[in-house]
Amino acid sequence: MKKNSFVQGLRDGLPVCLGYFAVSFAFGIQAAGIGLTVFESAAMSALNVTSAGQFAALSVIAAGASYIELAFTQVVINLRYFLMSCALSQRLSPKMPFAHRFGIAYGVTDEIFALSVTHPAPLPPAYSYGLIACAVPGWVAGTALGAAAGRLFPPLLTNALGVAIYGMFIAILVPPAKENRAVAVVVLVSMALSAVMTWAPALSGISSGFRIILITLLVSGAAAALKPISEEADADAP
Repeated sequence: MKKNSFVQGLRDGLPVCLGYFAVSFAFGIQAAGIGLTVFESAAMSALNVTSAGQFAALSVIAAGASYIELAFTQVVINLRYFLMSCALSQRLSPKMPFAHRFGIAYGVTDEIFALSVTHPAPLPPAYSYGLIACAVPGWVAGTALGAAAGRLFPPLLTNALGVAIYGMFIAILVPPAKENRAVAVVVLVSMALSAVMTWAPALSGISSGFRIILITLLVSGAAAALKPISEEADADAP
């Protein structure tokens, strides 16, 4: 039974692995662009496994910010994983040992979470390990190859390949923004605030790390207060 669950996890994780490889390749190129080695870039992907957090980290590192600022940025940006883990814990057996819970928590990403919550409860650890064993190596390998390419390819080519990450963010943001006006407003307000804090003389001195933190807290807090999601709508969500 454990073997079957692990193999099923490998199969379900294969599309995620391929998608991770493409996105992390762009991350590796940008990591090399700020001076990180192939090993450092791959280690960051292996230890974080979070696209938004890692790309934000590159901006913070490039700006020479402090470790505290870098850590706080990751906490704010990756806070959703705390909520995902809480939801996922409800699908685990109460008798599951802490070691398995810790191992499953390592691989909680948006895509792995989506696959995990659709699996019949109780969620077997072997299935989660199959997902992680297939998806995470794709993320790390893509990063390593991207970082290597960033050091070997001419700047013109690496800059062109680096545009792929912006395509990923557009692909993530446009569909929900088209379906939900509140999401579209949040995206536009975030962009406007980022531009203001970048160019306004009184605010341009704020470091990029704290700029991300402030915009995230301000916009998400305002959206939650002005346009909260009702419990009924949340319960009907897939």
